[in-house]
Amino acid sequence: MDDTPTDNPLTLKLGGEELIIRRRYEMLSIINDFFIALWFLGGSILFLFPGLEKAAIWLFIIGSFQFLIRPTIRLISHMHVKRIPASNWEH
Repeated sequence: MDDTPTDNPLTLKLGGEELIIRRRYEMLSIINDFFIALWFLGGSILFLFPGLEKAAIWLFIIGSFQFLIRPTIRLISHMHVKRIPASNWEH
């Protein structure tokens, strides 16, 4: 398990329980992929009904836009900003 500073787990308290999310960017990518699949599946089903073609097209557009989000999540996961104490700044 990688608990390095670049991947601190996110802990959410839910009543008497805690949800611990590790590898946040990978988790975001998985959730994004899940929604892409839902949009394309929904769009494909709606294309079976001629009256719902416009809604199907919009679901495909949403899914396609989320394909742009996928590499953005991957890119952000490789970049981390760390605050440098003022005493360590070079003047």
